Amino acid sequence: MPSSVLFVDDDPEMCDLVADALKKRDFRVEVHTSADEAQQLLRAGDYDVVVTDVNMKGMSGLDFCRWTNENRPDIPVVVVTAFGSMETAVLAIRAGAYDFIAKPIQMDDLALTLSRAIQLRHLRQEVKRLRSEAATPKTFDDILGKSAAVQGVYDLVERVADSDATVLVTGESGTGKELVARALHRRGRRSGGPFVAINCAALPESILESELFGHVRGAFTDAKGAKAGLFVRANGGTLFLDEIGEMPLGMQVKLLRALQERTVRPVGGEEELPFDARVVAATNRDLESDVAEHRFREDLYYRVNVVRIQVPPLRARGNDILLIAQHFLDRFAKQSDKKVLGFSSPAAEKLLAYDWPGNVRELQNCVERAVALTKFDQLLVEDLPEKVREHKNTRFVIATENPAELLSMEEVERRYTLRVLSAVNGNKTLAAQVLGFDRRTLYRKLERYGVGEASPPKPDPTPA
Repeated sequence: MPSSVLFVDDDPEMCDLVADALKKRDFRVEVHTSADEAQQLLRAGDYDVVVTDVNMKGMSGLDFCRWTNENRPDIPVVVVTAFGSMETAVLAIRAGAYDFIAKPIQMDDLALTLSRAIQLRHLRQEVKRLRSEAATPKTFDDILGKSAAVQGVYDLVERVADSDATVLVTGESGTGKELVARALHRRGRRSGGPFVAINCAALPESILESELFGHVRGAFTDAKGAKAGLFVRANGGTLFLDEIGEMPLGMQVKLLRALQERTVRPVGGEEELPFDARVVAATNRDLESDVAEHRFREDLYYRVNVVRIQVPPLRARGNDILLIAQHFLDRFAKQSDKKVLGFSSPAAEKLLAYDWPGNVRELQNCVERAVALTKFDQLLVEDLPEKVREHKNTRFVIATENPAELLSMEEVERRYTLRVLSAVNGNKTLAAQVLGFDRRTLYRKLERYGVGEASPPKPDPTPA
């Protein structure tokens, strides 16, 4: 539907002129020559934006602007002033106007200003809606979001929750991979059993083996008693292997055998112990590239990657950003006993424009900081971290007649290559396929852009 404009001016000829010009630019326009009549319309109906002249008989444009701001604060007002009347323009802004246009009216400038005002109104409505939803959020276990990208994750979790198939959860750091693993556990038939988690990157190989498989008394110096490993302790439930891509090659061989045989041998022991646990693994690495470069065993990759659930990065989740941000805001405001209700529209716009390389974890940190700093009942742009405030959008324009906006082919290729790499969560194998490059060409380009390695690392000897 075309955006609706209410134009108010006591000059009928000006009303007709503006109406014709805006209709040609795909606006739906209603004109009135009296602010009193316009008030009645605003009480009963709805418009995307109001435009009013300052000098009118009866109620002045400034008074009408002030009234609209008090009674319909959701509708932005654009004020038309005499050319060069800066004092009147300042008064209009103080009366609550979104912006002002000087006479004689340049119709293209007016159309651009109206489009921006309407965009602001839609953003305000979205913030209000999400604030209401965040008060009683619809969650999938502990995962917040309504975007199509995250709905796909919900669907996969529901479909495989009751299965014993091994699941590999992939995604960038901070996207909530462990939340997905816990949702799989809680929604499956093993929900009554334990959920046991270990970070494979946090422990050296010798300790990791003991933690996973257990040990017998005297197996090593500090082994004063026998200890069951996590595989056995997860019996009847789920074992979550986080950061499996960081596991040393030696441990990968032992893990593969355990998954194949469904038994483990404690360190220092001679007996095989059976286990009955579902295994869910997670990684933020490009395991396909690691397999190609012999940093991860191919046979283990296929063993853990029976079902793959890819958690989308926050930048791919649209308005989920505001929904999650409002959730964090409510939590931190309550913790700090501050009456902070939501985000200003400009602050919300900054949150939506930022790329969030640290994903949900970075957003949580951003909101916690902003709540701590703010002096008002809304989070403002100045409360946000500098990198969020000053972020420049990486999107570029193709359909433009302005030479200043056009880019060289090299710059277009650089931006598009990095955009594809970002969209596939850094998976260089998949990025090369999308771009039509071989992987070595992609590595060379990334080196030229100052990103990643010049070429794939020399392969390690093929593991036995």
